[in-house]
Amino acid sequence: MKLNQALSQTKSIDFERLARDFKGLDPNDPGVWPLAPKVAVFIGLLVATVAAAWWFDWRDQIETLAQREAEEVTLREQWTSKKRQAVNLDEHKRQLEEIDRQFGALLRQLPNRAEMDSLLAEINQAGLGRGLQFELFKPGSDVVKDFYAEMPIDIRVIGGYHDLGAFASDVAKMPRIVTLNNISIEGVAGGQLKLEAKAVTYRYLDEEELASRRQAAQQTQRARR
Repeated sequence: MKLNQALSQTKSIDFERLARDFKGLDPNDPGVWPLAPKVAVFIGLLVATVAAAWWFDWRDQIETLAQREAEEVTLREQWTSKKRQAVNLDEHKRQLEEIDRQFGALLRQLPNRAEMDSLLAEINQAGLGRGLQFELFKPGSDVVKDFYAEMPIDIRVIGGYHDLGAFASDVAKMPRIVTLNNISIEGVAGGQLKLEAKAVTYRYLDEEELASRRQAAQQTQRARR
C-alpha cells in the first residue's frame, strides 16, 4: 500500500516537473532550457528531417529501386528464355529444315500455269474412265491468293452409284491437289445418279505473277499514304 502511494507520488512529481520544464521557455536562448525540452526538440527535428528526406529524395529512390527490381526480373526471364533457345538451337534448325522440306513437297503438288490444261484433262479423263457422262465441265476464273491461285471447276456428271464413288476416289488420289466441294446427288431416269460439285484445284504463281502482286501491293501502300 505504502509502496503504491510512493510510486504514485513519484510519477505525479515527475509529470509536474516535466510540465514546469516546458513552461516559460525562451526561444532566443535554447541553451538554458531544461533537458526535457531539448530532447523533445531534438526528436522533433530528427523526425522532420527524416520525413523531409523521404518526401523529397528517398521516395523517388524507393520507386526507382522498385522499377529496377521489376526490370531485373524481366531481364532474367528473357535471359533464361534466350538461353533455352540457344541450347535448343540445333533442334530448332532441324525442325525448320523439316518444315521447309514438307513445304517444298506440298508446293510440288501444285501445278504451274502451263500444267493446268493437262490437270484439267486428267480430271475429265478420270470421269470418262469410270463411264460417267459429263453434262458440265466448266473451269472458272482463278482466285489469286498470297503465293498460289485457286481454280474452281463446275462439274455435273451422270453415272452409277459405285462409278461416282470411284470417280471421287480417283480425284482424291491424284498427285495434284484437287478437292470436291458443294456436292449434291440426285436420282435421274434409268436408275442413274446425277452428281453436281465444284472441284477446286490449285497452282502456284510464277515469278511474273508474284512480281505483279508485289508491285500492286506497293502501289496500294503508296496510295494509302
